[in-house]
Amino acid sequence: MIAVRKNLKNGKEPFTNGMCFIQLSDVQHYCPSAIFGVACFSMKSPAFAIKCLVALVLLCSKITGTNAQTLGGQSGYSFLKLANAPQLAALGGINTAVITNDVALSFYNPALLRKEMNQQLQVSFNSLYAGIKNYNAVYAVHHTKSGTNFSTGVQFLNYGSITQTTPAGVVYGNFRPNDVALQISASKKYENKWFYGATLKYIGSNYGLYTSSAIAMDAGAAYYDSARLLQVSLLLKNMGTAIKPYQGAAADDLPFDIQIGFTKRLAKAPLQFSITAHHLHRYNINYNDTSFNNESSISNKKITVDKLLQHVVFATQLFITDKVELTLGYNFLTNKELKIPNTTNGLTGFSLGAGVLFKKLQLRYARSHYQNNTGFNQLGLNIFLNQL
Repeated sequence: MIAVRKNLKNGKEPFTNGMCFIQLSDVQHYCPSAIFGVACFSMKSPAFAIKCLVALVLLCSKITGTNAQTLGGQSGYSFLKLANAPQLAALGGINTAVITNDVALSFYNPALLRKEMNQQLQVSFNSLYAGIKNYNAVYAVHHTKSGTNFSTGVQFLNYGSITQTTPAGVVYGNFRPNDVALQISASKKYENKWFYGATLKYIGSNYGLYTSSAIAMDAGAAYYDSARLLQVSLLLKNMGTAIKPYQGAAADDLPFDIQIGFTKRLAKAPLQFSITAHHLHRYNINYNDTSFNNESSISNKKITVDKLLQHVVFATQLFITDKVELTLGYNFLTNKELKIPNTTNGLTGFSLGAGVLFKKLQLRYARSHYQNNTGFNQLGLNIFLNQL
């Protein structure tokens, strides 16, 4: 067991005054333990919580780097990686540090949950292939006495009605599979420029006779300089484990990720730029099919610019007025995984969006492009209930 100790003051008990423990066996199994994350967030010293967050990054980088050999197809609950809001989708689907008052971004990174989002409600919808529907909602409040921001949210995927048959093809009914994630978040401000937050989420999957559930946590820290118009954020996503695996199957790993992002808004131009790096705990994020690689003489051990860029998402936003925003994003990994060889791939990997922002509500739209100019549209509405 490793103990991280903070200087004791006033003779208080070690744990209540800032001591947290990491059980190595738990970290190796859960990578990392959500219990440790909760303990860090509950510390009275935000600075110590941030130190714990950095310790988690180092531990997970070591453990996942040695244990994990493949990425694609190796984790369950992949719906958690879908963008929950139009602005996030337009930014490339991954962004930890965008400067915005859109409460939907706090669903993705709890460190972006701010006081200014008090009583803001956001709902969004998009339709995927084969009639799959993706619904999202998040609501935030600020608790003045404690100086804490709270939010609750839901992500729900409805796969429609599917015919249920026996292995011989005999039809004996229909079932409606679905995935759901319910979460609560909290964040606080530390000194003038630091913010930290955590999210606890319940995850459930229902595929007819096969059901499963899991519990997970996100933890983030952000540095925001309003004078220089820049923000940097570190985020650990989907730390946790399955509570109930699918019948007859081993427990699935969650789509754990370590991300860091940087956003800069220009002082003398209506532009904002973001760069986000994801899967920092693992260098090679290509799907590693050993037999295919051997037959094709493909080596995943070489360090290439292409592999490095697959960790990066670029985005830019143009603010035409204080009420209209345009967004463009590019996800290198999406382009790499979904482009078709020997043919034109159009806008694969690109995403774009637009927003109309008023005092009482905001309306946003995004379109994310996948294969051969095929894209998904997403609509979102933000309502400021305290302005009604």
